[in-house]
Amino acid sequence: MGEENSRGSLSAGRALAACAIAPYLTWMLLMTALPASAWAYAVRTAATCVAFAVSAWFWFKASPPSKPLHLRGLSPAGIMMGLFVGIAVWALWVFPEKSEFYCRWFILGDVSANGDGSRSPYDPAVCGWTLTIVRLCGSAFVIAAAEELFFRGFLYRWIARRDWLDAEATRFDWQAFLWTTGLFALEHNRWLAGAMAGAAYALLAIRCGLVPAIVAHSVTNLILGLQVVTTGSWAFW
Repeated sequence: MGEENSRGSLSAGRALAACAIAPYLTWMLLMTALPASAWAYAVRTAATCVAFAVSAWFWFKASPPSKPLHLRGLSPAGIMMGLFVGIAVWALWVFPEKSEFYCRWFILGDVSANGDGSRSPYDPAVCGWTLTIVRLCGSAFVIAAAEELFFRGFLYRWIARRDWLDAEATRFDWQAFLWTTGLFALEHNRWLAGAMAGAAYALLAIRCGLVPAIVAHSVTNLILGLQVVTTGSWAFW
């Protein structure tokens, strides 16, 4: 009986790991395979939403009642903390770029939207408002949730303990913190801002839960997207 329970737990852990990874993996594979265009972004967003739906179905089917995903923070206090951190990360992402030194050393590549002088593919003058809004929503609500589910919901716990469902999500683990923060930073050309954002979301997830981290990431991306659309700061997209 004990061996069967152990195998069942292992099988459930693998199934739930796949559910946590699938939306993020879908996004990253399509980002690599498709061109940088508004239509491609819309396809990526739609495919990731499908991956979320399928993962949610499998999650509730395979999740052991005694080992749910760490969803603390679904409370007014947790949501408010997520809003606060999200705004703070947005400020950390945007305001340092007023410094030429920062742009030279802490951003990979050209910070201008299009070095060839062409319009951004996400400019509504190029793709239309529908695809621009899809770009905004995909950034704020789809990839933000996919990244948090992968980096803070799964990867942090898996590095801390291979039997990741048994990992204490409230326990700070230096190795898991540094790995997830570093990988998150390397995912962005604004690598220093990415590192600060990854650290903030990780600490928030540890302290308050995964839901506030998702809220924070979504708030950051939403404010940044609204800034991009209203001011034409396409370099941030």
